[in-house]
Amino acid sequence: MSKEKKKKSAAREWLDALLFAVIAASLIRWLLLEPFTIPTASMEKSLLVGDFLFVSKMHYGTRTPRTIIQMPLTHQKIWGTDIPSYSDAIQLPYFRLPGFTSVKRNDVVVFNYPDEFEYPVDLKTNYIKRAIAIPGDIIEIKDTQVYINGEAGENPEEMQFSYDVLTNRPLNADFFDQFDINPDSYYPFSDNSGYMIFATDKMVEELRKSPAIASVTLRKSKEGQGDPNVFPDGSYLKWNKDFYGPLEVPAEGWTIEMTEENVIKYAFTIEKYEGHENVRVEANELFINNQKITSYTFKQDYYFMMGDNRHDSLDSRYWGFVPEDHIVGKAWFLWLSLEKHKTMFNKIRWSRFFNPIH
Repeated sequence: MSKEKKKKSAAREWLDALLFAVIAASLIRWLLLEPFTIPTASMEKSLLVGDFLFVSKMHYGTRTPRTIIQMPLTHQKIWGTDIPSYSDAIQLPYFRLPGFTSVKRNDVVVFNYPDEFEYPVDLKTNYIKRAIAIPGDIIEIKDTQVYINGEAGENPEEMQFSYDVLTNRPLNADFFDQFDINPDSYYPFSDNSGYMIFATDKMVEELRKSPAIASVTLRKSKEGQGDPNVFPDGSYLKWNKDFYGPLEVPAEGWTIEMTEENVIKYAFTIEKYEGHENVRVEANELFINNQKITSYTFKQDYYFMMGDNRHDSLDSRYWGFVPEDHIVGKAWFLWLSLEKHKTMFNKIRWSRFFNPIH
């Protein structure tokens, strides 16, 4: 007769249950869905600060882990500390499981912020933007309107720009709230003559009907006024956030001649994301491993991302293309939304629960 199996203690049962939960949550987070919170206003009013959503890893195919020495359910730091939650001693090659679609033009995509070189690719900060242009597209912005391959692009329904609003009297938060403009979306002028606001076309149309409003004028850059902060060299190319391009988005297998203009446009991307260890530019010529490069063939696809809040978004206009190996997943649906400027039950935006993301 076999001995009766020793019964587990309560503490051991709790430990086993906790271990199972951590493993299950880690697998779901890696393979299927990952929660994400909107931290900034760059996608308003399409996505709002305080929106909680799920990102689908399945749509574009799940990336296999590259940084494999990492504490489960963490990203860059151990919770509540500045202690790294990972070691980059072992880095695996990039590989993506099959998905059931690819990144389509105008998809809302979560990706690793490309310009954050202090972290491994899969542990860079997660950003969320709209894929305005996909590999092979030529993007251009004329007078705030995006053009793709020579045709006007589709504008998001809730797209915002910045405006100068002159007023007949000082206004308060209650006034702006009736137009769905929150306290983070308006700023008074120093002379108290009005406000700078971020708003959609519909919001501007309603504002102009108010007797408190003297005028509403779109704030925009001038054509030919180069912005040194714009990618790849706004000063030289005379590009800015409202007049930009044309610029072709690199695709895997695309070969270009390394002319002076192409060195300016693409050398940064080649240096940072194509896997070369020794890249330099001298006298507008590109060198890889000390060899002058006269033509170059790209090794992966790239994407051009922009926020729907066009004048309040740090996006590809400023830091360049998003490499395919930085794509995390497709923003799928909202499951909770909280308004930080409200209190109690007024904080909950009930109408946004379980909304799909377009």
